[in-house]
Amino acid sequence: MPQVLLPLIPDGATHINDRISVIRENDKWTYFYGVDPVFRHPEKDLQSFRMFTAQLVCQGACQQVDIIRTFGVCANSVRRSVKKYREEGIAAFYRPRKGRGSTVMTDQVTGPAQEMLSRGCSRREVADQLGVRYDTLRKAINQGRLHEPAQGEASAAANDEAIAAANLPDPLRAASDKSQRSVADASAEMGVGCTRPEERVLAAVGMLHGAPTRFEDCRDASFGGVLCALPALAANGLFEHLQKSFPSLGGYYTTLQVMTLLAYMALCRIKTIEQLQYQAPGELGKLMGLDRVPEVRCLRNKLSQLSQGHAPEAWAGLLSRQWLQAAPELAGALYVDGHVRLYHGKQTELPRRYVSRQRLCLRGTTDYWVNDALGQPFFAVERPIDHGMLEALKSDIVP
Repeated sequence: MPQVLLPLIPDGATHINDRISVIRENDKWTYFYGVDPVFRHPEKDLQSFRMFTAQLVCQGACQQVDIIRTFGVCANSVRRSVKKYREEGIAAFYRPRKGRGSTVMTDQVTGPAQEMLSRGCSRREVADQLGVRYDTLRKAINQGRLHEPAQGEASAAANDEAIAAANLPDPLRAASDKSQRSVADASAEMGVGCTRPEERVLAAVGMLHGAPTRFEDCRDASFGGVLCALPALAANGLFEHLQKSFPSLGGYYTTLQVMTLLAYMALCRIKTIEQLQYQAPGELGKLMGLDRVPEVRCLRNKLSQLSQGHAPEAWAGLLSRQWLQAAPELAGALYVDGHVRLYHGKQTELPRRYVSRQRLCLRGTTDYWVNDALGQPFFAVERPIDHGMLEALKSDIVP
C-alpha cells in the first residue's frame, strides 16, 4: 500500500496549496512538503527564492497562481523564473549579471593614462594627450580606477597655475558645482550659507555699511536664468531713485541688494516672504554676489525700515513720471483696468465686492492699473473703499 501522507502542517505556516507550506523563522524561509522540511534560504536571498519557487512549478508541486497569491509577487517575475529554470537550469539563477563595460576608459586608455600619471603628468596633459574629456579622467581617478600619486597632484596644481597665467580657457577648473556649495553652506559656523564671517562681524559692530557684491564662478546655480532679466530690470528703472526715496539701511544688506532680491522673488514666482524659507539661501545669494539672502525675519525688518514715510509710494511716483516723460506719445490714450485683491485677514472689515473669477462677493480691495497705449504699466491706485471706476477716474487717476 502507498504511504499515506498525514496533513500535519507546522504551527504558524502559510499554505501554498494542500501539500506545500512555508514558514518564516529567524529571517529565514523554510518550505515544508507535508511535515518534512525540503528547502531553506535567507529572507533576502531572492535568487534562491526564485529558483525554488520555479522548481516547485516545474515539478508540478504547485501552480504559478499559488506562488503569486501566497507571496504577492508579480506574475511576470514568476513567469520569467519558470522560463529560466526550464531553459537554463538552477545555475542560471546564481550566474553573475553581465554589466556594460566602460566605453571610454577602456584597457587601451587606462594603461597609458596610469603610466602618464605615474610619471607626474597633470590631469589636463593626460586628457589632451589621450583625447578624453577632463571630467571623464577625473571621475576615473575618484572611483579608484586610476591612481594619482602625491607628486602628481603637485604637478597638476603647478600646471593649472601655468594655464591660468597663460590665459588659456579652462572654465570648469575654478567653478563650483551645486553639491560643493551645499556642503560649504551647511558647514558654515555662523549659519546656513554664512561663509563671510569677517564681514558679518564688522557689520554687526557697525564698522561695515553693506556687504560688497562679489560674484563667483558657479555651475548649475538654482534660478540662474534670472540674471538674464537683470538688464531689463535695470532698463525699467529698478535701481534708480533709490537713494532719493528710501532711507539708508545699516547692517549687512543694502537697499540695492534688498530691491534686487524682491525683483528676483517676483521672477522666480516666490510670491510671499514666507516662501523664501523653502528656498536654498546660499543659491539665491550667489545670484546677488553675496553668501546668502536674508532670512524671513531679517527681510521683514529691512522692508519695515524701507516702508517708513510712504517711501514706496514716492519711489513709484518718480518711476511713473519717468516712464511718462520717456514716451509722451504713448500717454495720450490710457487704459485703466480694475482688479480685486482679496483680503483674508481679520484686522479690519473691508466691504464686500463681486469677484468675477470666483462668482462671489468677497472682502478685498480694488486696484486700478493704468497702462499706456501699448499696455505698459504707468502706475496703480489702491482703493479699499470703492464706488466704481468713474469715481476713481475723477478722484484719483486724473489728478
